[in-house]
Amino acid sequence: MVLLSTTTSAIYSGAEFEINNNLKTATFISQKFEVGPGTVAAKTFLDIEFPKGHIGVKSFDSEIVDEEGNSVPLHEAYLHHWFAIKYQSKVWNTTSPIPHDPMEGAIYIRNQGTCNSYILPAYWGLGGESRGTISKLPNPYAVELGDPKNIPIGFQEKWLLNLMVIDTRGAKDKKSCSECRCNHFINLPKNFYNDTFGVDGKPLSPNYKGGLFCCKDELQCKLKKGFEAPRRKLAIRYKITWVDWDQRQIPVRFYILDATDRVKKIGSLVIHDCQAEYTIPPSNHGIKHSPPHIQKANIPMEKGGYLIYGTAHMHTGAINGTIYGQDGRVLCTSNPTYGKGEEPGNEKGYVVGMSTCYPEPGSIKIKDGEIVTMESRYKSGYRTGAMGHMYIYLADRLPENIYRPTQV
Repeated sequence: MVLLSTTTSAIYSGAEFEINNNLKTATFISQKFEVGPGTVAAKTFLDIEFPKGHIGVKSFDSEIVDEEGNSVPLHEAYLHHWFAIKYQSKVWNTTSPIPHDPMEGAIYIRNQGTCNSYILPAYWGLGGESRGTISKLPNPYAVELGDPKNIPIGFQEKWLLNLMVIDTRGAKDKKSCSECRCNHFINLPKNFYNDTFGVDGKPLSPNYKGGLFCCKDELQCKLKKGFEAPRRKLAIRYKITWVDWDQRQIPVRFYILDATDRVKKIGSLVIHDCQAEYTIPPSNHGIKHSPPHIQKANIPMEKGGYLIYGTAHMHTGAINGTIYGQDGRVLCTSNPTYGKGEEPGNEKGYVVGMSTCYPEPGSIKIKDGEIVTMESRYKSGYRTGAMGHMYIYLADRLPENIYRPTQV
């Protein structure tokens, strides 16, 4: 394919598409979903639009928009999280009738993170901080996708989008609503705690006060008395930048490290027991300036590499997320930006961005088997569904012209 040296516009699978030198960018719109005041939308969209072929993805950004494509502020529709997850699905043809379940026989391909198989399997994903968090990987690094050698015969590579959006218009308590406090939802099923299973596969404990399991699709937050507003349709708008894969690209591996990871060892076997979220207890009311709440996990990294990029996913109240090397050195600290206004991207009181780490090439390397510490810091005070995740990209090698320090 001949790449253009100037920027051009075209249509890529119904999306706005641009080519600038060797970089390609396409903006897509997800399937629409409907919300009403105080309701939760927890959706999974299969086979979303995604660039095809053997490519290297450089960035993946997203935000919530309305039917007209206008950005929607977090104080109206709180984007709790979105995740893009890779899977391989069977190619159905006339000799193999399409099954009722389109995911029959599908193979999920998780990231290289250390959590148990079904916890945090995504390749990209953030939350309300998405608009203000940079996702771009520096040259010549990229996430390699679509390599035919890695796709079994009779399968094709696809992507799904998982999201949770909470419409907080008219909510009696927006903080409780966005933190998924169980006692703030008026339509939890009668036998909710007996019929809902936690990450351990057991019925949810009555001590579970809030989080993902109390934010199921179409659950309803308490509203202010007399508040009325129409239901409306929203969507995720996501922009992907990529290059065609060639020998100039260096592949990276993507990890999600979780501050709740309860690592266990049975002989030489390491078991990771990530909880994905946690509750921060009420602060000591007698202390004027209560210290921050710290959640941390010591995580052995079976395979290390050069740190290329890092950022944290955290919620309102976050102070920062940091990963440390086994010797105590700081590998990456990600700090939140809080909004000060009303407009999308600057919503007062919300985390509207997280800082990113771009270490000097070759300056930070995690060794194979090194135990890194993931630390999540929040302001003191009762919070449910808090998250402390660090997203990092590691590379096995550096460009040939990069100096490699002897002490890394």
